[in-house]
Amino acid sequence: MELRQLQYFVAVAEEGSFTRAAARLHLAQPGVSAQIRRLERELGQPLLDRSGREVVLTQVGEAVLPYARAALGAVDGVRQTVDELTGLLRGHIAIGLVSGAATRAFEVPTLLADFHDAHPQVEITLAEDTSERMLDALRRGELDIAVVGVADEEHPPGLSFEIVLDEPLVAAVALDDPLLGRARRTSVPLASLRDRALISLPRGTGIRGALDRACADAGFRPRIAFEAAAPYVLAELAARGLGVAVIPELPADDAASFGLRTLRITHPQARARIALAWQTGGPGSPAARVFLENLRAALADGPTARPKR
Repeated sequence: MELRQLQYFVAVAEEGSFTRAAARLHLAQPGVSAQIRRLERELGQPLLDRSGREVVLTQVGEAVLPYARAALGAVDGVRQTVDELTGLLRGHIAIGLVSGAATRAFEVPTLLADFHDAHPQVEITLAEDTSERMLDALRRGELDIAVVGVADEEHPPGLSFEIVLDEPLVAAVALDDPLLGRARRTSVPLASLRDRALISLPRGTGIRGALDRACADAGFRPRIAFEAAAPYVLAELAARGLGVAVIPELPADDAASFGLRTLRITHPQARARIALAWQTGGPGSPAARVFLENLRAALADGPTARPKR
């Protein structure tokens, strides 16, 4: 019995197809079929039922599958242990990033490039999504690390969080917006936005969750006229007079560069929080654990607040 035979068997069982399994393994289908038949002959029992449109496990195959996965997992564990002892990192890291976070929290391309230069045998994938979907992916083990927006102090069980950005939300308006008033106020009660068209990040993001929760506390539902995933798009829409953008606080010079003034939202105050998230106990692979430590070190000096065009 060979490990590759177990690997091919697991791939076909999970894909339900020799064709898809071969594509996943980057192999020719006849070779995959031949190796699994050799495994079945050695065991003396068919593991797969090939009679239908989909390949399904036989009763024996269902019993064997957990042991095949365990054997492959043990081999991966041996490799990881050796890699840890020798200082060599390899494998795969899956990272999730909430929309807009790359322009606010840290320079993601630079961090990824530096890590790749130091550990060229590690494959990295990066995807943008909403915080809600990424937290689900973390729990399922589909992501190793995620940068998410958080609206609540309480976090889902099984996940660890580290806040890397905590700023008040502001109302960003065009320079001639009546919300500014003659006295050029610097803050505005949230209730003043009750009847205004608002410009916000999409549902599922931490900032949108913070806005929705604050409005609920104030007794109304926000009237969202425009949604965009990138903070600078929100700012530009507001500068065109299309509504009030609810965004994390900006330095005055940055707001002026967009043609905006910002008012801190009060009564109640809403805050934008971005956090690193991972499964409690740490990411499973050595590479992901090292990358997480790199992220935490890079954020130790604080994030950059300037939204980039």
